[in-house]
Amino acid sequence: MYFTYSRTVRFADTDAAGVVYFAQVLSICHEAYEASLQNALIDLKTFFKNESVAIPIVHAEVDFFRPLYVGDLLLIKLSPEQISENEYEITYQIVKDSSSTEQLATAKTKHVCINPNTRSRIKLPDAIIQWLRC
Repeated sequence: MYFTYSRTVRFADTDAAGVVYFAQVLSICHEAYEASLQNALIDLKTFFKNESVAIPIVHAEVDFFRPLYVGDLLLIKLSPEQISENEYEITYQIVKDSSSTEQLATAKTKHVCINPNTRSRIKLPDAIIQWLRC
């Protein structure tokens, strides 16, 4: 499954040098993740406030190839992949607008499904399995 999210870099995303602050790229990727869930008709309010299932990010990484500046139109292309019955990873490719194929950055997040009360791993919910297969 591939999902593309469009986002303009805002002034608040940048550091004193006028370049996107590294941690902000993960925040932008998370926006793309949320948009992809909504696109799959997953209710975000229910998803993030579920008392019996939580899917925290347990690992994140970002590699930069070019600076990202305020006003840049970004396309974030995300591709999730199921790793096990209770884990998935999302790979993000960040390019500048639709006319460019040059990667500005890549990112990856690893997610693990747990019971939030016991903190033990559980199987991914059916809605997430369907989202992974879209």
